[in-house]
Amino acid sequence: MSKVGLLMPGVADRPEGLRELRLHGRLTFFNGPVYWVVVAVVVAFALALPSFGSTFLISNLTSFYLNLPLTLGLALLWGYAGILSFGQMAFFSIAGYSYAVLAINFGGGSWTLLAATLAVAVGMVVAAAFGYFVFFGRVSGLIAPVLTFVLTLILETFLGQTAGPEWKIGSAPLGGYNGMTNIPSVEIAGMTFNGLTAPLYYLVVLISLAIFLGMRVVANRRVGHVLAAIQIDVERCELLGHDVRIYQLWVFVIAAGAASLSGVLYVSWGNYITPANAGMLAATLPVLWVAVGGRASFTAVVLSTVGLQFASNWLAAFGGQYSLLLMGALLLLTMMFAPGGLVVGLIGALRARFS
Repeated sequence: MSKVGLLMPGVADRPEGLRELRLHGRLTFFNGPVYWVVVAVVVAFALALPSFGSTFLISNLTSFYLNLPLTLGLALLWGYAGILSFGQMAFFSIAGYSYAVLAINFGGGSWTLLAATLAVAVGMVVAAAFGYFVFFGRVSGLIAPVLTFVLTLILETFLGQTAGPEWKIGSAPLGGYNGMTNIPSVEIAGMTFNGLTAPLYYLVVLISLAIFLGMRVVANRRVGHVLAAIQIDVERCELLGHDVRIYQLWVFVIAAGAASLSGVLYVSWGNYITPANAGMLAATLPVLWVAVGGRASFTAVVLSTVGLQFASNWLAAFGGQYSLLLMGALLLLTMMFAPGGLVVGLIGALRARFS
């Protein structure tokens, strides 16, 4: 029996079993041929939508989908490794501001792809430095969420104080609470990826699909089993020879990289970014989307991320308070009746009802 099998009997009892698990396995919900047929149909419909959808619809959907890398990374971090983070929007904003500064100084054009790559790298490096002190410092699992939340608030406060002319990096002013505007969109081979064009929509859909499939592969490989075991019993994992801190730091940096990618896509979509993107409300929304969907199910997280943004956007037309009321009610219902996620709970109930 493998070390992981000792912690999770029946999940990975044989080494060859670990090699067999790829896109589906015992650690991911929603498997089987019917599930993958539905996924293929949904993806095909999403890719065909720009051919008959309005520009307004495509732009809105792009703004919804670009948050999927962020929430999928948080699902891996929280749902599998058991690390709750309120700091994903901090890495989102760090990468967004980094891209803005680099793109403005590079002058746009083909340099924006390099700017986007470097911006994601900056977000991951900051996450690695922050995570090193958190995990190698043996910070309690209850304190880690507080530290990530503090990181977000510090970042928002700092960015809000950068309104003066002295807060300028090269030719890029940080703008204080007004944020940075007129940021060049990503350009690849002469094609511009902004919020009013279909190319960015296709790019966001394909990136989100790749990350969704990649997260399922990670969850069903040996590293995913170890992460799940760490969530169950950290001390026992260490006694069995696993360097828990390395695994925790690795998954934290991967989740931050996914959040950074969402930040770059957001800036390319809207050509602006403000300190509010790292604010208190912004920091809690990804956690709410993941919790309501079901943090251990990537499929449920995709559904809740898109669905809740659509509902919030629709309710905002009647008043912002209705959107906040809905989010608070859903979070309360999740905590009281479906700790594993409302989407997972509802689908499980439907399965039991019609099986």
